Amino acid sequence: MTATSVRPVRDDGDVVVPRRRPWRWVGSVAAALVVGSVAVSFLTNPNYRWDVVAGYLFDPRILDGLFTTLRLTVVSMLIAAALGLLLAVMRLSDSRLIRGAAGVYVWLFRGTPVLVQLILWYNLAILVPTVGFGIPFGGPTLWSADTNALITPWTAAILGLALNEAAYLGEIIRSGIISVDRGQSEAANALGLGRVDTFRRIVLPQALRVIVPPASNEAIGLLKYSSVVSVIALPDLLYSGQLIYARTYETIPVLIVVCIWYLVIVSLLTALESRLERRLGAGFRSTVGDEGPRNGRWARWLRPNR
Repeated sequence: MTATSVRPVRDDGDVVVPRRRPWRWVGSVAAALVVGSVAVSFLTNPNYRWDVVAGYLFDPRILDGLFTTLRLTVVSMLIAAALGLLLAVMRLSDSRLIRGAAGVYVWLFRGTPVLVQLILWYNLAILVPTVGFGIPFGGPTLWSADTNALITPWTAAILGLALNEAAYLGEIIRSGIISVDRGQSEAANALGLGRVDTFRRIVLPQALRVIVPPASNEAIGLLKYSSVVSVIALPDLLYSGQLIYARTYETIPVLIVVCIWYLVIVSLLTALESRLERRLGAGFRSTVGDEGPRNGRWARWLRPNR
């Protein structure tokens, strides 16, 4: 009898027999059959036209659209993160007016589709022909400009995506902040730390562990639903593909190319998210034991001085 065939024996002499799980095998076989059939279809179906897909994969028009999508996602996410942090702080304010204003913003932008918001921003000149600022209540105007000249497809896309995303990030950041025990802030105040230092060195590093996973999912979601900017003729990845197959009628191969690039970028963002979560977890080992953090410069900037 080999060592692998020995079954564990309890103190009372009974042999422990592993529980049989036949449905697990049935599910595994079914999943293998589905995956195999899909893979065979991808490889053998000539309608996919993989030669055309390979020809368009690095087409300059596709790459230009990919760069536009990445730039749109990064800029919108940065603006949304800054505005979301402001909204989170406002939602935690002691002033009812400030809390109410932030609550109305979140309610409005989360309650309306982002596609509708994009179209409204793109047609803002219908409501507001000129944009400017000056002294209110009849005072002189210090600066003004034509709305049509300001609201380009790029500007409308940034406004629509960033302002909508800020409403979601604001709630995510607020949930991360309130997840930190208030006693830690009180202890920091007792030690003489100001509110800004307490937030930056005590609250924010611990809140990031709660904020990062859903915020990363929001970034991935923003990358994907940024494709709706094609309705305002912004040449992102999807719109660039649409311009190609509108002339060549090679709809399926071009859409496969678009999907491949989305999958590549989402996979990279997912890997970055996993690495960031590991770094955040390593940076807070000192809260459990005395091993000390194993993080980089940014984490040393966040954690409190010793």
